[in-house]
Amino acid sequence: MKTLLFTLLALVTVQVQHRQVPVIPDRDVAVATVVSDEGEVPALSICIKGLPARALEQAYVRDSLLYVRLDGRRIRDLRKTFSLRIRARGVRVVESGARKHRLARCVRTAGDDGVAAYRIPGLVTTKAGTLVAVYDIRHESSRDLQGDIEIGTSRSTDGGRTWSPMTVAMTMAGYGGLPRAENGVGDPCILLDEVTGDLMVFATWVHGKGGKTAWWSAEDGFDPVHTPQLLMVRSRDDGRTWSEPVNLTRQVKRQEWLFTFQAPGRGITMNDGTLVVPFQHQEPDRTPAAGIMYSRDHGATWRVHEAAKSNTTESQVAEIAPGVLMLNIRDNRGTGRAVYVTRDLGCTWTPHESDGVLVEPVCMASLLHVPASDNILGRDLLLFANPADAGRRRNLTLRISFDGGRTWPESILLDEEEGWGYSCLTMVDRSTVGILYESSQAHITFQAVNLAD
Repeated sequence: MKTLLFTLLALVTVQVQHRQVPVIPDRDVAVATVVSDEGEVPALSICIKGLPARALEQAYVRDSLLYVRLDGRRIRDLRKTFSLRIRARGVRVVESGARKHRLARCVRTAGDDGVAAYRIPGLVTTKAGTLVAVYDIRHESSRDLQGDIEIGTSRSTDGGRTWSPMTVAMTMAGYGGLPRAENGVGDPCILLDEVTGDLMVFATWVHGKGGKTAWWSAEDGFDPVHTPQLLMVRSRDDGRTWSEPVNLTRQVKRQEWLFTFQAPGRGITMNDGTLVVPFQHQEPDRTPAAGIMYSRDHGATWRVHEAAKSNTTESQVAEIAPGVLMLNIRDNRGTGRAVYVTRDLGCTWTPHESDGVLVEPVCMASLLHVPASDNILGRDLLLFANPADAGRRRNLTLRISFDGGRTWPESILLDEEEGWGYSCLTMVDRSTVGILYESSQAHITFQAVNLAD
């Protein structure tokens, strides 16, 4: 008995703290921190549960982190979650944290095609079921406009498991004989016209500012020498090819406004066929304000009324009831997400009861309304994603509301580590939510989440 007691007391204890980060197959991903009370971590035996055993190519501990590499050829369903069984002879393993790990795909990241950075994701599901992603191709650095930036696009026809090579959806390179760095196009917003099936991408073009930051160099007026331009391209073949850019600036801009542009992410088609794109502008004193722009003729012409709230920028819009639009907005005051409602296409706005409730570190976020007829739960859903942290862009969280955004009873943490934090939501099919976001593991990351989760 004394010998057995001595053996039990002499056991090495290994603490395993699981990390919730997107696990991208064919990459080494640190899924847990590992600490031993003896200092050096002993050899661990690691098995995978929830995926085929052969999906786990390797697992190892380095610098107190447990890394796994999954074989992408063995993974057919991105919605599947997996856990790890960690054992070692003569070792007591104590585990904590979220032990259910989630799969993801890297759509684009630094170095792909020789590009420095990819940013600002937008995502829709076409009528054919194709996922079409858009994003900034930031050729030289991760800096915002002005710079050598184009709008890229990638397509997936298998629910996000694989993605096509990148193509350029919008560029103004070479315009006016100026260098690419003075003809950048960025911050895309993608929209599906649910009536015609057309895809549209809206982006901002900054011309001839000599490398100055667009936000601080925009002037009043309408011509591209003085003020950024709002452009639109259209696809009628499921996102394979895109039209030449159409300039919408004079349709939506007031003379005295400075920077006038779309909000990144996605727009919507209302029940009556009206197209709506989240919108923002700068007042003459550079104070920004968020609102919407809309079209009743399938994108031929656009109109803007009033902003929802001052000192706000990037927003996303959802039709939460017939004719009722909710605008969920980045509030530069740092007081949480501003949430406003309009029943007259932005002529007037009223605060929603959830105004200021959703915590954020001042960042873009995503919003998606899913009618009961379009999901397996058979309930009216509102989905929301953002970095759920008051100070830093971390803890990217997907939330669900069953009462039009008044309460958010359920949530899933997708990425606890820091990233740039922008995101965009779509329904992949009736049972699957797709999210494209700037993660800690890749610049443009796609994850699929089963609604049943």
